[in-house]
Amino acid sequence: MGMFVISKRFNGEYKFVFTSRKGKTIFTSLSCKQKSDCELIIAGIRDNIDLFAFTRNSTPSGKYFFRLSKGGLVLATSRKYSTELMLAKGINEVVKYVLTAEILDFSENDFVFPDAGLVFADRETV
Repeated sequence: MGMFVISKRFNGEYKFVFTSRKGKTIFTSLSCKQKSDCELIIAGIRDNIDLFAFTRNSTPSGKYFFRLSKGGLVLATSRKYSTELMLAKGINEVVKYVLTAEILDFSENDFVFPDAGLVFADRETV
Protein backbone atom coordinates (compact mmCIF):
# COMPACT_ATOMS: atom_id res chain seq x y z
CA MET A 1 0.00 0.00 0.00
CA GLY A 2 1.28 3.47 -0.87
CA MET A 3 1.10 6.58 1.25
CA PHE A 4 0.76 10.33 0.74
CA VAL A 5 2.93 12.35 3.13
CA ILE A 6 2.25 16.09 3.48
CA SER A 7 5.08 18.26 4.80
CA LYS A 8 6.24 21.86 4.88
CA ARG A 9 9.17 23.11 2.84
CA PHE A 10 11.82 25.39 4.34
CA ASN A 11 10.26 28.36 2.52
CA GLY A 12 6.92 27.79 4.33
CA GLU A 13 5.10 26.27 1.37
CA TYR A 14 3.61 22.78 1.42
CA LYS A 15 4.29 19.66 -0.62
CA PHE A 16 3.38 16.01 -0.58
CA VAL A 17 5.14 12.87 -1.66
CA PHE A 18 3.68 9.54 -2.67
CA THR A 19 5.70 6.67 -1.24
CA SER A 20 5.79 3.01 -2.16
CA ARG A 21 4.83 0.09 0.06
CA LYS A 22 8.48 -0.05 1.11
CA GLY A 23 8.60 3.66 2.02
CA LYS A 24 10.55 4.85 -1.03
CA THR A 25 9.46 8.15 -2.60
CA ILE A 26 7.82 7.64 -5.99
CA PHE A 27 6.87 11.24 -6.75
CA THR A 28 6.95 14.70 -5.17
CA SER A 29 4.32 17.37 -5.76
CA LEU A 30 4.83 20.94 -6.79
CA SER A 31 4.89 23.57 -4.01
CA CYS A 32 1.52 24.69 -2.68
CA LYS A 33 0.81 27.90 -0.76
CA GLN A 34 -1.79 26.24 1.46
CA LYS A 35 -2.00 22.76 2.99
CA SER A 36 -5.58 22.58 1.73
CA ASP A 37 -4.23 22.79 -1.84
CA CYS A 38 -2.19 19.62 -1.19
CA GLU A 39 -5.28 17.91 0.21
CA LEU A 40 -7.35 18.89 -2.85
CA ILE A 41 -4.71 17.62 -5.28
CA ILE A 42 -4.39 14.35 -3.35
CA ALA A 43 -8.18 13.91 -3.41
CA GLY A 44 -8.19 14.58 -7.16
CA ILE A 45 -5.45 12.04 -7.77
CA ARG A 46 -7.12 9.40 -5.59
CA ASP A 47 -10.58 9.88 -7.11
CA ASN A 48 -9.58 10.28 -10.76
CA ILE A 49 -6.17 8.70 -11.40
CA ASP A 50 -7.34 7.63 -14.87
CA LEU A 51 -7.70 11.32 -15.86
CA PHE A 52 -4.04 12.08 -15.12
CA ALA A 53 -1.22 11.75 -17.64
CA PHE A 54 2.10 10.08 -16.87
CA THR A 55 4.63 11.73 -19.17
CA ARG A 56 7.85 9.73 -19.41
CA ASN A 57 11.15 11.64 -19.67
CA SER A 58 14.86 11.01 -19.38
CA THR A 59 17.81 13.03 -18.14
CA PRO A 60 20.99 13.65 -20.15
CA SER A 61 22.74 11.16 -17.85
CA GLY A 62 20.36 8.36 -18.86
CA LYS A 63 18.02 8.29 -15.85
CA TYR A 64 14.26 8.03 -16.32
CA PHE A 65 11.43 9.86 -14.59
CA PHE A 66 7.79 10.77 -15.13
CA ARG A 67 5.67 13.83 -14.58
CA LEU A 68 2.10 13.52 -13.35
CA SER A 69 -0.15 16.10 -14.97
CA LYS A 70 -3.75 16.96 -15.68
CA GLY A 71 -4.89 19.35 -18.37
CA GLY A 72 -1.29 20.27 -19.18
CA LEU A 73 -0.51 21.32 -15.60
CA VAL A 74 2.35 19.31 -14.07
CA LEU A 75 1.41 18.45 -10.49
CA ALA A 76 4.26 16.13 -9.52
CA THR A 77 7.62 14.78 -10.66
CA SER A 78 8.89 11.31 -9.91
CA ARG A 79 12.21 10.23 -8.53
CA LYS A 80 14.87 9.14 -11.03
CA TYR A 81 14.93 5.50 -12.15
CA SER A 82 17.89 3.65 -13.63
CA THR A 83 15.87 1.72 -16.26
CA GLU A 84 12.66 2.13 -18.22
CA LEU A 85 11.37 -1.07 -16.62
CA MET A 86 11.80 0.41 -13.12
CA LEU A 87 10.03 3.57 -14.34
CA ALA A 88 7.10 1.47 -15.57
CA LYS A 89 6.97 -0.35 -12.22
CA GLY A 90 6.85 3.01 -10.43
CA ILE A 91 3.92 4.17 -12.56
CA ASN A 92 2.13 0.84 -12.04
CA GLU A 93 2.58 1.15 -8.28
CA VAL A 94 0.94 4.58 -8.30
CA VAL A 95 -2.02 3.34 -10.33
CA LYS A 96 -2.41 0.19 -8.23
CA TYR A 97 -2.13 1.70 -4.74
CA VAL A 98 -3.30 5.31 -5.03
CA LEU A 99 -6.93 4.47 -4.15
CA THR A 100 -6.02 2.80 -0.86
CA ALA A 101 -3.15 5.11 0.08
CA GLU A 102 -3.25 6.66 3.53
CA ILE A 103 -2.47 10.32 4.15
CA LEU A 104 0.08 11.33 6.79
CA ASP A 105 0.39 14.98 7.74
CA PHE A 106 3.79 16.09 9.07
CA SER A 107 3.29 19.74 8.09
CA GLU A 108 2.58 21.01 11.60
CA ASN A 109 5.67 19.51 13.24
CA ASP A 110 9.09 21.08 12.84
CA PHE A 111 10.66 17.76 13.78
CA VAL A 112 9.17 14.32 13.37
CA PHE A 113 11.33 13.06 16.26
CA PRO A 114 11.91 16.22 18.34
CA ASP A 115 13.74 14.52 21.22
CA ALA A 116 16.18 12.57 19.01
CA GLY A 117 18.82 15.31 19.16
CA LEU A 118 18.61 15.54 22.93
CA VAL A 119 19.37 11.90 23.67
CA PHE A 120 23.11 12.45 23.75
CA ALA A 121 22.90 15.86 25.44
CA ASP A 122 22.01 14.25 28.78
CA ARG A 123 24.86 11.73 28.80
CA GLU A 124 28.10 12.35 30.56
CA THR A 125 31.40 11.88 28.84
CA VAL A 126 33.10 8.69 29.99
